[in-house]
Amino acid sequence: MTKIDSKIPEGPVAEKWTNYKAHQKLVNPANKRRLDIIVVGTGLAGASAAASLGEMGFRVFNFCIQDSPRRAHSIAAQGGINAAKNYQNDGDSVYRLFYDTVKGGDYRAREANVYRLAEVSNNIIDQCVAQGVPFAREYGGLLDNRSFGGAQVSRTFYAKGQTGQQLLLGAYSALSRQVNVGTVKLYTRYEMEDVVIIDGRARGIIAKNLVTGKLERFAAHAVVIATGGYGNAYFLSTNAMACNCSAAMACYRKGAWFANPAYVQIHPTCIPVHGDKQSKLTLMSESLRNDGRIWVPKKLEDAKKLQEGTLQGKDIPEEDRDYYLERRYPAFGNLVPRDVASRAAKERCDKGYGVNNTGLAVFLDFSEAINRLGKDVVAQRYGNLFDMYEEITDVSPYENPMMIYPAIHYTMGGIWVNYELMTSIKGLFAIGECNFSDHGANRLGASALMQGLADGYFVLPYTIQNYLADQITVPRFSTDLPEFAAAEKAIQDKIDWMMNIKGKKSVDSIHKELGHVMWEYVGMGRTAEGLKEGLKRLKEIRKEFEKELFIPGEKEGMNVELDKAIRLYDFITMGELVAYDALNRNESCGGHFREEYQTEEGEAKRDDENYFYVACWEYQGSDEKEPVLLKEPLVYEAIKVQTRNYKS
Repeated sequence: MTKIDSKIPEGPVAEKWTNYKAHQKLVNPANKRRLDIIVVGTGLAGASAAASLGEMGFRVFNFCIQDSPRRAHSIAAQGGINAAKNYQNDGDSVYRLFYDTVKGGDYRAREANVYRLAEVSNNIIDQCVAQGVPFAREYGGLLDNRSFGGAQVSRTFYAKGQTGQQLLLGAYSALSRQVNVGTVKLYTRYEMEDVVIIDGRARGIIAKNLVTGKLERFAAHAVVIATGGYGNAYFLSTNAMACNCSAAMACYRKGAWFANPAYVQIHPTCIPVHGDKQSKLTLMSESLRNDGRIWVPKKLEDAKKLQEGTLQGKDIPEEDRDYYLERRYPAFGNLVPRDVASRAAKERCDKGYGVNNTGLAVFLDFSEAINRLGKDVVAQRYGNLFDMYEEITDVSPYENPMMIYPAIHYTMGGIWVNYELMTSIKGLFAIGECNFSDHGANRLGASALMQGLADGYFVLPYTIQNYLADQITVPRFSTDLPEFAAAEKAIQDKIDWMMNIKGKKSVDSIHKELGHVMWEYVGMGRTAEGLKEGLKRLKEIRKEFEKELFIPGEKEGMNVELDKAIRLYDFITMGELVAYDALNRNESCGGHFREEYQTEEGEAKRDDENYFYVACWEYQGSDEKEPVLLKEPLVYEAIKVQTRNYKS
């Protein structure tokens, strides 16, 4: 039986990280220059990690899928980043942020990891202010913040426009500085295809030059993947088009366990689907829920008229509106966590109360806020989002309520890591959204930015030294070693095979089929019967890919369709992993909702006796074989595990 060692330090939860840092091994400055680290990805986690490791003196190779560093998050996310600064003096603290995060994740996260995240969150704000990130400020000059779902305090710091983008500019300024001084070498338009294992340790990668089409070898003493989540397995998601899970899948096939794949987050404030030609869903910031009120009509006949287009939202009088979140969750109202808000919207739409032509939308209404605050104040807070919504839908949120519906956004599952952020493969680290993270079964809004920057700036720089301290005796690796040659040949063979299928179906058409199956059978509401049917259909899609795929062009040079095909093959395997995990977990928790397991009030019903563990899936040598489940028991010492309550 494989033993899982999470390497969580002994002692009280509030002291674990301090004690860890006090006893970690260090690498002396002269030796750092002789140690190489590969960092794959340039989002918040990858960029901050590469910048930090470069500044420490390591030689860093940083790989970027685009022509310049960027993130895969939705461009529409105004968002924010959480930290327990307690500027508002409203009762926040490191413990409260820790507690809210664990509770928001439905008690399915590691206590120690979450406490560390809450602990270093305050450092992130200081770091970013020092970098010049233009956080919003109050009239008096202090940093401003607001609430996001799942919290009763104001701890979400934000920047006008897009917070994620502003934080990235801060990280990129730090990264660019290290590129300039020569500690970081940036490889743009490269995509990792495989990790190279030598004597049981990660010692390099095979990456594809997306411009020339050539496979290239890179060696290092350690490899860090920061390549984001797997939400695009659903085809329609809020992620950028190139967002994929291929690097994570390559690590999984080489022996890295994949943890909690069933924990997929559905974001409640997205612009609804408006046809079958879409390739991406637009995310509207969760901050809108601070002032926007969510409702559907009380009367089915009003809903029918809205669906037919003979009635507008503004025409329905106050007494005929059902503010269902405020009705069901009086204490939190519109600020319940994302998974709760999303399921509540689905429940209303399933009952026929949806408000657009498909019946799959609810209203997000600002009329009360405009009357209370004035149009100018609302415009100052949300003007950019309102403008974008009107640009896409041709409806002004100042005049009529917005229409929103849940969509795939963040994935809480990912490559399993221990407390040091190392995977089950020595020398291979995973940070940011691509690890199974600190969020449990559901992520609180504004915590993704927090985790990415925490991992990159304040966690990995410590923990990777613990690993590298004795690696100075290991000389730099030649990429001529047989392990590199074998990995490169396996990828080349796969590319040749795909190019030679010569079927009649495009990559996108097969990906859309995959997305449809994932949404219908492995989406917001799951059943054992539906998941079994979903798995059957996913296997059929794999066969269809193998027989019907058509990739135009040549394998040499730039071929976007070939790159998409490689990613799609991995998405199919990923989809099966999500379904296997969802089928195994006979309970509901957070973003994983099994319809057979719900309370009388329609809330998630956990089974702590049988499922209080991290589900780690081990690859069995072939995509055709069902993976084996390993269990890491969760141990809670600081928090009492109880049923989530957002009503009082």
